This record gives sequence, structure tokens and C-alpha cells, in this order.
Amino acid sequence: MNTDTATLFLNPDRNLAMELVRATEAAAIRAVPFIGRGDKLAADGAAVDAMRTFLGTVNFDGVVVIGEGEKDHAPMLYNGEHVGNGRGPACDIAVDPIDGTSLTAAGRQNALSMIAVADRGSMLDASTVYYMQKIVTGAEGIGVVDIRKPIGENIRALAAAKGKPVSEMTIAVLDRPRHVGLIDEIRAAGAGTRLMLDGDVAGGINAARYETRIDMCVGTGGSPEGVVTACAIKALGGLIQAILAPVDDDQKQRGLDAGLKFDYVYDADELVRSDNTYFVATGVTDGGLVDGVRRKGPIIRTESIVLRSRSGTIRRVVADHLAEKWLD
Repeated sequence: MNTDTATLFLNPDRNLAMELVRATEAAAIRAVPFIGRGDKLAADGAAVDAMRTFLGTVNFDGVVVIGEGEKDHAPMLYNGEHVGNGRGPACDIAVDPIDGTSLTAAGRQNALSMIAVADRGSMLDASTVYYMQKIVTGAEGIGVVDIRKPIGENIRALAAAKGKPVSEMTIAVLDRPRHVGLIDEIRAAGAGTRLMLDGDVAGGINAARYETRIDMCVGTGGSPEGVVTACAIKALGGLIQAILAPVDDDQKQRGLDAGLKFDYVYDADELVRSDNTYFVATGVTDGGLVDGVRRKGPIIRTESIVLRSRSGTIRRVVADHLAEKWLD
């Protein structure tokens, strides 16, 4: 076995992703009783408790760099919290026990439970600036699209690189008032839109996957979600670019004090300075990335996706859990 091949099999690694998926499965299952019940904080609280419990059994020394819930005043796995059993690799961890708490509360699609992991000290801490402009594509966009260019120009360039008409391009955008002008520009360029109620992480991942109908994901969304998306994109071989978007001068100053750069394009290697990233997500409700949790008689079925950059693998994990083990 040569050195490069041997590197693929070194610890921290072979089993970490499969251990992490147990935590996202648990969070997703615990959120199910709250789907469609209108109480996103209760759903989030149940998912947080389950994820924290299962992460405590994982063989790694994790520090939460991107915690969950601060913007929504929800219960959280807080920034700086140590997770794992303290044995094994030292890692940065980003968590969102439910990405799409509002979707869960309303019973809508595309809610996920997710975790991203990278080597310690490698994730960009953009917690002082809540939002960033993002553009995400598959590998065809590398060296072709540029977040600083007009969206129509980027769509036409990517369409040419993919060898398809602009009229067949589908662009995912969060359905927000701030994106009204962007949506108009996309449609004026001749492309179609896929408007997302929430969950631009899934939108970004689907833009980078080869078998989906989404060609690009653009718009302004959460900075933490941008870093999480970068962990997944590094496993998919796609492109992500981001520019921080402070909401006011005070937030910008806090970002400057934290060493962040403004009017600057961050790429995947700056959002996550590691080639050893993991992204793990389990569906809470059905969506374009994975199916949601389903009860089938005595069985609870979950579907998860597991991405690892070092090995360049994408795994889908369908698990059947004996329901009686999850009864309180």
C-alpha cells in the first residue's frame, strides 16, 4: 500500500462518520412528535437533548465552534461546549440538531438534523456576523462562476460549462423579501428558480450533487450555515464562495475585531482549512436530500447522508430502529 492510499485509512477516521450519524438519527427521531405542532422551541429542545446525549459517546474530542439556536433564543449546544468522550481526534464541530425548526413546527418538507466536523482549529468562526452572501455549484462552476459578477452572467457561464441551455437551469434561492430583486434577475436571465422556505445547506448540497435538478444555490443566508455547507462541498468537489454581509456597522466592527475580512471572497479552503471534513445529516421531514423519519409498525426508519472529504465518499444510510427502544 503506498503512502497516499495508507493515509485514507488513518485514524481519526474510518468510524467517526458512522458514529456521528447515530447522533443525527437520535435528534431526528426525538423531533418527530413535534412535527406540525407549531412549537419549534419544543422540537429543537428535544433534538438538542438527544444529540448531546449521543455525542457524549463518540470517540473524539470535539469543541462546538458553530453552535445552535443563538439567533432564535432556542436551547442550544453552545459555542465552546466540549462534546465526545475526550478520546480520539481533536475536532471542530458545527451542529444544528434541526436545520429548519420552523419547517418542522409547520410540518413542511426539508427539515434536517446535521453535524459537520473538521480538524481542530480549521473552521472559520464567523459567529460575530450572522449573514453572508453565498454561491454554490458543482465542480463545473470552478473557475467559471464568480460571486462578484452579475447573477445572469454566472448563470450563462455555468450553463455553457454544463452544456445545457439557460432555459433548463434551476437556481435555488431562499424565499425571503431581501431576494426579490435577485429572483427577478434570475428569471430575466432565462433560468428557473427553486424557492426554499428554509434550509440553504440542503440547497447548496443539492447544487453540488450531480444527480439533482438544482444547478446553483445563491443568496444571503446564515454564516454558520455557509461554513457547514463548505464541509459538505469539500467532499463533493464543488464550489462555494461567500462574502460576509453584516447587518450594521456595529456588527461589522465586531467582525473586524474578530479578524474577519469584509468585501472579500471566502472560498471553501478559507471557510474550512482542512481536507478532512465530515458532513452528516438525517432527515426529520421529507426533502430533496433525504427522506424524513417514518414509523413502519414496530420500526422507525431514518435516512441519512454521510460525506467525507478525505476519501471523497458519499454514503446513504437507511436504518431501522426498534420503536420500543425510543418510547419514553
